[in-house]
Amino acid sequence: MRRTRVTVGVIGLAVVAVALIVTIGGSGSSARGGVSGSFDWLRPATPPTGWKVAHTSGGATFGYPPGWRPIKTDAGTASVALLGAGGRIDGYLNATPEQGTETLANWSRFRPQHNRGEGARDERVIASTTDARFSSGRGSCVIDDYTTSKATYREIACLVTGPRSTAVVIAAAPVQLWDAQAPILERAVSSFVP
Repeated sequence: MRRTRVTVGVIGLAVVAVALIVTIGGSGSSARGGVSGSFDWLRPATPPTGWKVAHTSGGATFGYPPGWRPIKTDAGTASVALLGAGGRIDGYLNATPEQGTETLANWSRFRPQHNRGEGARDERVIASTTDARFSSGRGSCVIDDYTTSKATYREIACLVTGPRSTAVVIAAAPVQLWDAQAPILERAVSSFVP
């Protein structure tokens, strides 16, 4: 009798393990570094009441909360930041038209290479997906950490293809502020329309 219960228990655990592997493997997502459900927060929605909307020259938009302000970056892009003491960037949002050889299929490799090409060090991809859903398109996203001369950042970076265009949305904050900023950054990314 005891042997049967043990066998049933082992078989039950094996079934759960296989179901988990099938679920993760079939989702188009990968979570590295022990992060699970890394993109569960991504639910397309309009910006909350009281948020402003930033626009790129190509028509891409995202919402951002009160207290964040537009900052000057590359032509054609939309960038806003939450500025801390001494002009330190405590949160950053950006939308940029597609500019190079990035594709939905290569995004999890392209984005880290792009960051390294701009001088980032210690680039580490935490999670990625090729099956992100946005209100008017689909995308590929990465969550990664990297170090610049100013700080170590965590970012959400998504390449999104819509009916009119393809664009990139970036949401970043210093790693030590990530837990406080993540809900706002995730909400802003969820409002992105390419």
